Amino acid sequence: MNIFIIGIGLIGGSMAKDIKIHNPDATIYGIDINESHVNEALELQVIDKKATYNDLSIADIVIVSVPVDIMVLELPKVLDIVNDDAVVLDAGSTKSLLCKVVAEHPKRRNFLACHPIAGTEFSGPSAAINNLFRGKANIICEIEKTAFKLQEKALAIFQQLGMRIRYMNPEAHDKHIAYVSHLSHISSFMLGKTVIEKEKNERDIFDMAGSGFESTVRLAKSSPAMWTPIFNQNKEKVVEALEEYIQNLESFKKMIVEDDSDGIYDEMNNTNRIKEILNGIPLNKK
Repeated sequence: MNIFIIGIGLIGGSMAKDIKIHNPDATIYGIDINESHVNEALELQVIDKKATYNDLSIADIVIVSVPVDIMVLELPKVLDIVNDDAVVLDAGSTKSLLCKVVAEHPKRRNFLACHPIAGTEFSGPSAAINNLFRGKANIICEIEKTAFKLQEKALAIFQQLGMRIRYMNPEAHDKHIAYVSHLSHISSFMLGKTVIEKEKNERDIFDMAGSGFESTVRLAKSSPAMWTPIFNQNKEKVVEALEEYIQNLESFKKMIVEDDSDGIYDEMNNTNRIKEILNGIPLNKK
């Protein structure tokens, strides 16, 4: 089996590592615009061989894991080259524009739109780790537009990686992910910015920062090259989420200004229910 990884970073590299464990006879090919990433991936044995687009005709599975602005340009080119029995997967954090871009492509049946909800704040081939996707959700959009035998090929890989599959249309995906992922990253970046600008003496930040601050700003270490185009592509849904978030911040600020201790307590106590959501307990059950 010939597996091609286009964009050998955290997501693509981690998929490559786990696929190799379950399919030791597979050959993992790596393609990346950054030649140093390809060389590093070879040294770390994340991939077996270097490749170019000219080699894609022998692919059985192609995993495209590049920034979403590059994805909309490169995915049609990949589909142009692959053979009829190859399935092409993406791992992008936005889906609406991408699905529109390939909607009329002659090989649309070869593409499966995916978004594995997994990751860390690190990037590059050295960030690739085993079992990154185990137990994590993988959102699949417009599965009915992918050839059935190619769906089966992709789902077999996802099962090996231990993913939980959810099906969603691209618009719903982009709306929901704006709240639970994109907004989280914006909040983390802006908290980091606020503290850095306020505390000019960086030593004070490091001396006083506790685990709460560290965990909240963890996402601010994420790649701007990856996240800027995500925010641009999902602009409408991100702005909607931001407006609601800002409204809640203003409301909480007002309660603090007015010494509304009961209101502050109730807001936090009601929000404690997030524990139930994250533990999979429906809110209407006590």
